Amino acid sequence: MEINSGIQASLSGRYAVALFDLARDAQSLDTVADSLAGLKQAIAQSPDFKGLINSPVLSRDAAGKTIAAVASSMGTDALTTKFLGVLAQNRRLSQLPAVIRAYETLLSNHKGEARAEVTSAHPLTETQIAALTQSLKARVGRTVTLDAKVDPAILGGLVVKIGSQMIDSSIRTRLNTLAQAMKG
Repeated sequence: MEINSGIQASLSGRYAVALFDLARDAQSLDTVADSLAGLKQAIAQSPDFKGLINSPVLSRDAAGKTIAAVASSMGTDALTTKFLGVLAQNRRLSQLPAVIRAYETLLSNHKGEARAEVTSAHPLTETQIAALTQSLKARVGRTVTLDAKVDPAILGGLVVKIGSQMIDSSIRTRLNTLAQAMKG
């Protein structure tokens, strides 16, 4: 898989590849993906959890016990829980968001899908997501999984990233381009 070489270039990528390989061997790719999705949501919604994974003052043992308790309360599968323990022991919990992104990419490629990160100024409706998914599928020629984010700073429009491609139709970029053109 050629995607592995690019992902393995980063520390988080090496952890993601190791987790992916273990999950594949245990035939639990989707189970691990579900657990990681829950962790991703917890990172986004809980300042306390985000603080836990980024805390430099917690000892390895304290971080390991705390993350194990959090994983247990979230119903995280055994493999992901062990993996979190390894991250805590190696003082790499701060890498968790990047590991999750890399794992999602590996899983999508394994399934023959493409992942698209879509940023909009306002939350997209289900109809808009479906239309965008169909449009991107026609463009890349395979099933596309969307990871939607909201960033009011783009003012309007969309920023879509698929792999190394980026389609930026945001109003912020258009205004910046116009401002540069007017400076002459």
